[in-house]
Amino acid sequence: MLADGSQPLRGGAEPSPARPEAKIFHHSFAATPFAVRTALRTALARFLRQLSPDEAGTLELVLAEVLNNIVEHGYSETEHGTITLSLVRDHRGLSCSISDDGVELPPACLARSIDKTQRPEPQALPEGGFGWFLIHDLVEDLGYHRANGRNLLAFRMPVACPPVA
Repeated sequence: MLADGSQPLRGGAEPSPARPEAKIFHHSFAATPFAVRTALRTALARFLRQLSPDEAGTLELVLAEVLNNIVEHGYSETEHGTITLSLVRDHRGLSCSISDDGVELPPACLARSIDKTQRPEPQALPEGGFGWFLIHDLVEDLGYHRANGRNLLAFRMPVACPPVA
């Protein structure tokens, strides 16, 4: 018997310490507004203890913009499709990848964010037209690739290092 009252493992190995918090999230869901809301809640719940309130709010804003755009524009004629969201937390931040089988993302969405003096006023844009400006401002390493009928959007969100326990 060990000092803490537990039995030693076979071969005399000590029991393993408590598992660290999950650093990976992977979820596939239907391309519907309701499924997006559920996926957002689930993803945020997975990383909530590893992010500050501001970081969690930024993550929610960016993911909501991207995922809702996919549903609204990528599947505008049908809701038959699948979105896959993957998040990985490491020392560089939170790496995000989102794939779907909707229509191709227009190149204008990916154009580098223009300088703030040339940005249109939000009220002059059509509804939702400012979302890509926000995404460009809040993420790093934004990239897009389309192959075999699937879109892949990837980016990194800088976040503070989690406290050492």
